[in-house]
Amino acid sequence: MSFNTKVLAIDYEVAKDVIKNDDLTKILDTSDEWIVSRTGIKERRVASLNTTPTTLGISAARKVIERAKKYKNFNPDDIDLIIAACSAPEDIYPSVSCLIQGALGIKNSACFDLRAACAGFIYSLNTARAYIKSGIYKNILIVATDTTTKNTDWNDRSTCVLFGDGAGAAIVSASDSDEDDIIGVNLFARGDCGDYIRFQTERKNCPLVEQSANETISYIQMKGKDVYKFVMQEIPPKIDELLKSTGKTIEDIDYFIPHQSNQRMIEALGERIGIEENRVISNIAHYGNMSAASILVALRESIDKGIIKLPAKIIISAFGAGMTGANAILKLDNGI
Repeated sequence: MSFNTKVLAIDYEVAKDVIKNDDLTKILDTSDEWIVSRTGIKERRVASLNTTPTTLGISAARKVIERAKKYKNFNPDDIDLIIAACSAPEDIYPSVSCLIQGALGIKNSACFDLRAACAGFIYSLNTARAYIKSGIYKNILIVATDTTTKNTDWNDRSTCVLFGDGAGAAIVSASDSDEDDIIGVNLFARGDCGDYIRFQTERKNCPLVEQSANETISYIQMKGKDVYKFVMQEIPPKIDELLKSTGKTIEDIDYFIPHQSNQRMIEALGERIGIEENRVISNIAHYGNMSAASILVALRESIDKGIIKLPAKIIISAFGAGMTGANAILKLDNGI
């Protein structure tokens, strides 16, 4: 028996400290005008020393569980899988998903982390959908969380001004409905473009073996122009493929939520796929690029503010280091 997937609830948590562009002028040769004109970002949330991907993820997970309990009478003990989409956890192990499970007191779930950078939420969503359709799991908690600002070079104004820290969470469950809340998904990757965005971890060899002659640079490095070209060349055709494969047209879509990476890219993608500007969702001005969490934060906030009216059909689209890419069409009802 094949099950359809229901999106029960979504929620988020962001870092508490707000760093405005003018604040960055104290440590960088930059200005508010320079940052806004190139990125559309006015401020971002930055994690403090004790705020980690795990602590943000736990908070987002608690919020989404409370929302599901309130509106859908959901029992958290029914969660049988936790997926954490985290690009750079504070520890290699234990996994972020296991730490979230322990903090929530969930006893009967499997856990694993999934790394697809900023596309991690949609990759996780598709993984959850496959598990549910196969009948292996029925209730899956997805947490997309990162504190990317901890991995940036704060002397490099081309990258450090871009990022913010946050977590998004979603609960998806098996449904007996004839309709699937996840209408369609497509994923892709271009490993030959892997040097466009890099973050190397520090490592040491055993002193008894040959040592590396290459210095490890332990912060994010980005080829911004190459990333932009990749996005413009790869994402619009994949969205077109997804629409055709699901029998939809762009006129059937109510809203488009792209990964919140750069306002220029957000606007250009909306134009390329032929959707009106007022149906393109953006909140990057106040949060920066929060990696895989960005779509969930933009979705929840836009629903709460009345910018997105439910029920609605929504395209979500993301791209990230790897390079990875992902698109999905969601059908969301009231009460998520």
